[in-house]
Amino acid sequence: MKTTLLLAALALSFSALAQNNELRYVGRQQSNPDYHHGQLRPVVGVHNIQTMRANRQFPENSKDTYGWTYNHAPDLAYWNNTFYMSYLSNPINEHGHPGHTLMQTSEDGYTWSKAKVIFPMYEVPAGTPFNFTEKTEFPTHAIMHQRMVFYVAKNGRMLLLGFYAVTPTQKDKPFGVAGNGIGRVVRELYADGTMSPIFFIRYSKGYDEKNTLFPFFTRSRDRGFVEACRELLANTLVVQQWCEEADPDDPIIALPGEQNKAWSIYTLPDGRHLGVMKHARYGITADGGKTWSDLRLATNVVNWNAKVWGQRTSDGRYAIVYNPSLFRWPLAVMTSDDGLTFDNLLTVHNEISVRRYEGAFKSWGPQYKRGIWEGNGTPPDGKMWLSYSVNKEDLWVAAVPVPIIGTVTGAVNDVFAQMEDGKELRYWNIYSPLWSPVGVERNGAGEKVLMLRDRDRYDYAKVERVFEEGKQKTITFTVTPQQNADGLLHVELQDAKGKIFTRVVFDADGMLKHKPRARFTNLVRYEPDTDYSVTIDLDTDTRRFDITVNGRKWAGQWGMMPVESVERIVFRTGERRYHPTIDSIEEEAKYDMPMAGIPVKEAAFAIKSLKVN
Repeated sequence: MKTTLLLAALALSFSALAQNNELRYVGRQQSNPDYHHGQLRPVVGVHNIQTMRANRQFPENSKDTYGWTYNHAPDLAYWNNTFYMSYLSNPINEHGHPGHTLMQTSEDGYTWSKAKVIFPMYEVPAGTPFNFTEKTEFPTHAIMHQRMVFYVAKNGRMLLLGFYAVTPTQKDKPFGVAGNGIGRVVRELYADGTMSPIFFIRYSKGYDEKNTLFPFFTRSRDRGFVEACRELLANTLVVQQWCEEADPDDPIIALPGEQNKAWSIYTLPDGRHLGVMKHARYGITADGGKTWSDLRLATNVVNWNAKVWGQRTSDGRYAIVYNPSLFRWPLAVMTSDDGLTFDNLLTVHNEISVRRYEGAFKSWGPQYKRGIWEGNGTPPDGKMWLSYSVNKEDLWVAAVPVPIIGTVTGAVNDVFAQMEDGKELRYWNIYSPLWSPVGVERNGAGEKVLMLRDRDRYDYAKVERVFEEGKQKTITFTVTPQQNADGLLHVELQDAKGKIFTRVVFDADGMLKHKPRARFTNLVRYEPDTDYSVTIDLDTDTRRFDITVNGRKWAGQWGMMPVESVERIVFRTGERRYHPTIDSIEEEAKYDMPMAGIPVKEAAFAIKSLKVN
């Protein structure tokens, strides 16, 4: 009997140990990619900020002055009290030469500088060897391809990294394993924003100082820089990120293989490290990355060929951010206490803007996200900051509050003029493109308001406020439109999955209306610079609501869709988007959208207050 109990205890112990090595999602929520938001709740208070809007027609308005429209693979760091975000850029296509790498900076994460080139176009000398899938003209310039850019060394030096490669056609891979790599370059970023000369830190096969444009890093006379480079080369966990581009037999890569793409590595509570990559494949190392467990797929984590980002958050918990479908939308996060067992899937970015410019392999959606690698800085606000591209065209960051939650309790009484400066948007979700910005401003009377501006013909401004879920609610909001003949504002009450109970519209025809069925019901004609206080008393069981506008009441109105309850209000300066769908999606963008680089006349709507009981 004692032997049986001992064996049973050992079996349970081994079972628990095996379970503790398993990365898995145990939540009930899963994404439905029929909807851009996946029918998932949003993270309460997440702020999505566009940092660069591609503009081929007027490059000076694109934040990078080049007008190139393939922009992708950002990386993020926080150093010297500043956010740094890098990204790759090509004129039109993925893997289409020439290419270079740029960087933007921000002190607060919301206002970003113009981008400057940190690794320039690289002219390929004639006679350079390369592999190709079909005959083509010799490429005159390399492109860049790297998963990571920033490394803060122990001596405080900030290194910038990039990888040059040759791609004769879009089908060719810019990797060492494909025989098309030239090598990895490095330079130092100084605190004043200037940079050191460029050096190679690692050559691909067939390359050395004799046939490349930059010297090897050991040629630098700056001992601190050389020391930082040597430290990086010896950091097995960090250089594991290089495996896709590195030669397959590069001895500094502990776990080589092109299939091991886009590593994200974080420290588990017991000191081990977990690495997660595309397709939600993962492994665990107990010796600092020298050896790894067998790589396998995370359990119940749905993901295709897009990056997966994992990290420890400022509250001591863990977050993994990924596209939870076989498409690259939505961008979502799941959370964990131990870094292995995850739950509570919520959206981080739930919009897909119009893809405006042609280009090869320009997948739809918010994708290729990266946060701040362990050791590359800690923003003082405690938020999880993410960088990512949308449609491989525009660059965004997300400020994700910690703790990461999807619901709230209690009444809402957000009167912006009375709220503490800097904390007005703590519980508001904002979607803020450069040409449709969202933010707290002061109106003509000097009062603080939440302003939504829109001059983008292919995007819109949007804010959401989550409130306590309920079947009976009284919602009052005050909006001041600044015009009545341009632009529009949709106001929607939604359930947890984004179903609309009712929609109120400040329309471009000057009418305030709501939409119970196929046709609108007109309420009042609205005027510019006039406050409109709207109260909605609703009951989801009866599917009815009363609506009052500046004291005038319309009783017994029908809800737009049957819902169990409501839990958020959405203000949006454009029509709801449905394209792309899972059936209409195509990776090739074959044409440019008309007048994509030219703004429209700006429309603006000020939200003065929101109260929910």
